[in-house]
Amino acid sequence: MSNIRKAFENGKAFIAFVTGGDPDLKTTEQILYSMEEAGADLIEIGIPFSDPIAEGAVIQEANERALLAGCTTDKLFDTVKKARKKVKVPIVYLTYANAVVKYGKDKFMKRCTECGIDGLIVPDIPFEEKAELADVCEEYDVDLISMIAPTSHDRIKMIAKEAKGFVYCVSSMGVTGVRSEIKTDIGSMVKLVKEVNDIPCAIGFGIATPKQAEKMAALSDGAIVGSAIVKLVAKYGKDAPEYVGEYVRSMKAAVRKAD
Repeated sequence: MSNIRKAFENGKAFIAFVTGGDPDLKTTEQILYSMEEAGADLIEIGIPFSDPIAEGAVIQEANERALLAGCTTDKLFDTVKKARKKVKVPIVYLTYANAVVKYGKDKFMKRCTECGIDGLIVPDIPFEEKAELADVCEEYDVDLISMIAPTSHDRIKMIAKEAKGFVYCVSSMGVTGVRSEIKTDIGSMVKLVKEVNDIPCAIGFGIATPKQAEKMAALSDGAIVGSAIVKLVAKYGKDAPEYVGEYVRSMKAAVRKAD
């Protein structure tokens, strides 16, 4: 069984995202410990990239801060490897195709395996082109996470059929960011996935409040939160681990209410 599936074994999952290296790698390491301690079931780490096209302003700025602070893919791998000695929950990377290809696909996956990375989310690789990474992911036992968008109604079953780990259901059109209201019919998206694959579905993009997290988790197997956490890191800097921990604790409690 995929290690990622373990995140969903004990009820609804809370998935917490952080941009690696923002404001620095030492703080990222502490944030990972804080997230797990506060109850995150799975942690998603964004590898800082100069052109993160799926991201809104909050995460774009975090990428810039991390790069300016000297974070590189290699340094982030080293930090995750160190953190992995303590962190037991599944960890996935969010990155972009160009970053993996430039690094070298085999070299990248080998390092993922060494550091205990369980999955990979690559927003700019459409389903039709996923073979570019799927084979090498499989070779190194790293799940390539599929994303489904509200517009891909006819394609949802096709994408879901081959999905690994969990399915990332995008709640809203556009880029990542906090939203006051989520209007997408999440329930029907999840239903289409489950018709062809008994795989966990988690909802991301726009979730920021406990109320939203509970609502989205009630319709799926879990909630993913990124921008709201990254905002806390931007606000508190090196002191962020404590505040991120408090936030994750409140969100995890909300998600659990949906069980």
